[in-house]
Amino acid sequence: MVTFFEASLDTISVHHVGNPSINELYSLSDHPLELKDEVIPNLLMQYFLKPFEKANEVYHLTHSSGDLSLNEIHHFVTRVFDQKEKFHEASELIAKFLFKVTTHPNIKGGELYVVYFNKVQIEGNPLDAIGIFKSENKETYLKVYPDKGGFQVDYEENAININKLDKGVLIFNIEKENGYKVVVIDKNNSGGQDAAVYWKDDFLQLKIRNDSYNQTTNTLGIYKNFVTEKLDEEFEMSKADKIDLLNRSMKYFKEKDTFDMDEFTGEVLGNEKAIESFKNFKSQYEQEFDSPIADTFEISDNAVKKQAKVYKSVLKLDKNFHIYIHGDKDLIEKGFDDGKAMNYYKVYFKEEA
Repeated sequence: MVTFFEASLDTISVHHVGNPSINELYSLSDHPLELKDEVIPNLLMQYFLKPFEKANEVYHLTHSSGDLSLNEIHHFVTRVFDQKEKFHEASELIAKFLFKVTTHPNIKGGELYVVYFNKVQIEGNPLDAIGIFKSENKETYLKVYPDKGGFQVDYEENAININKLDKGVLIFNIEKENGYKVVVIDKNNSGGQDAAVYWKDDFLQLKIRNDSYNQTTNTLGIYKNFVTEKLDEEFEMSKADKIDLLNRSMKYFKEKDTFDMDEFTGEVLGNEKAIESFKNFKSQYEQEFDSPIADTFEISDNAVKKQAKVYKSVLKLDKNFHIYIHGDKDLIEKGFDDGKAMNYYKVYFKEEA
């Protein structure tokens, strides 16, 4: 989704943003950072951009009023894309705005980096991009060095691990009228829900792009919740039956190129009452989250692979056994043993591996 083999770091400004709710302040630098050699820019490129290589979700900047001009970040980055000489001034305004929305006492203060990149690729298109990054967690590092025919050990506190980006966003200079193309990283979600959402919701004000990746993810997620949470209210089903329904849905998404609602529900659910219930369940989701899902869309392989990791095909029996169900559910039967007063499963197979 995002690649940076042609990218270069153009300009970077660094500020410190504290938490005003615990009486911390912010500190602004007077000018952009001076990069005096090639090593530091390369390390910074790795720190800032490498985490985005696996980012599949694309967002847009938005505003609750519907007026995009009221989104502060959209306003600041537009000023830079239009007049690059305004970069450092805009970086100061971005730092002040982040300070303003840092209202929860559990949000950690840290360094804020605002960066102008050239030729970062998103969806195969090399573009200028503005990156905003925040480092909140520091670590202690040991340093070993030769000394007098042997070695000495020293340490450095409050250092940054370049392999662990806490928070970051890349805003690409394309689709300005839609809120730009945006990808985001938010690895540090400690401190409770209110503290966790401030980066995406309060600072950036993002809405996910309703593309094939998002529609595939949402449909699989809705179906999983329907099977695991809703079906019990209307049908009497064993856990093995539920696992079979999940396996059948995953099989459909892995084998098809295009999702079709009527085809999917007919092949996977096959019961008119269950089909109607699922469509109602999906409609409720769309209304609640204002996220419509088309009845037909191109299936995203990356979304299927990601969702497959959370689709469970394991039947857990007390603490003694786990049964992995990957195929024909008719080869497993559930019963009850009166003598032992316990449930049991009977499994049929041809060969033992």
